[in-house]
Amino acid sequence: MSKYALLSVYDKTGILNLAKVLTKLGFKIISTGGTLEEIKKNVNVIPIEEITGNPGDCFEGRMKTISFQVESGILFDRKNPKHIKEAEELKIPQIDIVVCNLYPFEQKPGIETIDVGGPTMIRAAAKNYQNVVVLVDPKDYEKAQEAINDQNLRKELAAKAFYHLSYYDGQIGNYFSEEKFPVEITIPLRKTNILRYGENPHQQGALYLMPNTNSPLSKLKYLWGRELSGTNIGDIYSGIETVRQFEGPAACVIKHLSPCGIALGKDAEEALDRAVKADPVSAFGGVMVINKTMDLKSAKVVAIFKYEKEGNVDVIAVPGISNEALELLKKIRKSMGIYTFGQIPNKRSEKWDLKYFSGGVLLQDFDDSPEESFKGWKVVTKLKPASKQIELMKFGFKAVKAVKSNSVIVVDKDIPMTRGIGSGQTSRIGATKIALEQAGEYARGGILISDSFFPFDDSVRLAAEYEIAAILQQGGSVNDKLSIKAADELGIAMVFSGRRAFRH
Repeated sequence: MSKYALLSVYDKTGILNLAKVLTKLGFKIISTGGTLEEIKKNVNVIPIEEITGNPGDCFEGRMKTISFQVESGILFDRKNPKHIKEAEELKIPQIDIVVCNLYPFEQKPGIETIDVGGPTMIRAAAKNYQNVVVLVDPKDYEKAQEAINDQNLRKELAAKAFYHLSYYDGQIGNYFSEEKFPVEITIPLRKTNILRYGENPHQQGALYLMPNTNSPLSKLKYLWGRELSGTNIGDIYSGIETVRQFEGPAACVIKHLSPCGIALGKDAEEALDRAVKADPVSAFGGVMVINKTMDLKSAKVVAIFKYEKEGNVDVIAVPGISNEALELLKKIRKSMGIYTFGQIPNKRSEKWDLKYFSGGVLLQDFDDSPEESFKGWKVVTKLKPASKQIELMKFGFKAVKAVKSNSVIVVDKDIPMTRGIGSGQTSRIGATKIALEQAGEYARGGILISDSFFPFDDSVRLAAEYEIAAILQQGGSVNDKLSIKAADELGIAMVFSGRRAFRH
């Protein structure tokens, strides 16, 4: 039987050269529409309608390749004598190579960019990989000749084809669905880069992103220094999630996916300086993230931390950076990674906040818009907090949301910056102790913020020992009355937010 290759692609990159190579290898080329027009001047090509016996592009292109002849030519088993005889009797062409990529649904989501014939051919070819080579990526065209005689490579290309279809169909399902949590879903992800390693040097890792995401990670641009590890990616993401909550200049230093310093300022310099000073010990080896362009003044904060405090910074990630700032940072530490991620969008493109577990994924709403809870805050003590304290509580509530739970933080008495952060503890009192001890003398007159309720009054009494002036907590414990009573006895103003702010 004659050997055929079916070429039908939207992306024409490299298709003419591939057609020439396949022709030299003895394949007869079948093609469709725009692909045929691309190659017919240089390669002998058979229009697909000569194979199908059907008219050309029908119904404005909706029907081109789907036919008994084409799908049979791809699917019949070349090792089965009965199949071979049947193919000969039915005059079915032996299509040994299928080259196909799909309408660009990712670029133009809509009914008319949902490819039907392409996925049908790809699926058939991938199923019959023992006999057929399937190519969905122009980068793989150079493997075509090798794959003809290499079943393992054909299997690898078939797996890539099935992943490609799943990625494509996952986008379409998400486009149509208005359900918050569909019964079955495929979350489309594309590899963007291989990482230096995962969480540890012995773990390989790669970053994948959703199509058309507006996540700042999709615009992450390398400027200088170290390539990213999985830990670095996680820290940058945590930093972006922290500072995106604030409209004015905000900065944070991240260690192990959790902030060790968060602050606001009149400009990027002041915000970053405060974030570093919040906990300069923990800031060593950290990731610095700000929500405004890094200028020379804010870059000098990094220089001061390096030369005066002997503190190294692993990665800096910012929306943008001036040339003067970049040149200064390059001189501070050769291995310090410098990255930009563009402006943080006000609205997310993703439907869900995803958390992965081995064998499963939690889908949930993003914990955005904390301002919605501010109106429901309730003063529960005799002593009322001052208006300035309420404003600092609002900053603190957004800050504590970014800290791994159980979390308790201490906010400065005068300015929007953290002075102590107790994160990731299994007891509320444990988190409180860490935050207060870290704050030290800055706890006096400061504000204590908890991401949930106090189960006992021990945290309130400990806060009093450090002369905390006001407390914000969720409320809702069976022992709320004990905590309120303790606060009244100790002269502390306390507010219930009525909203938990766990982050795990």
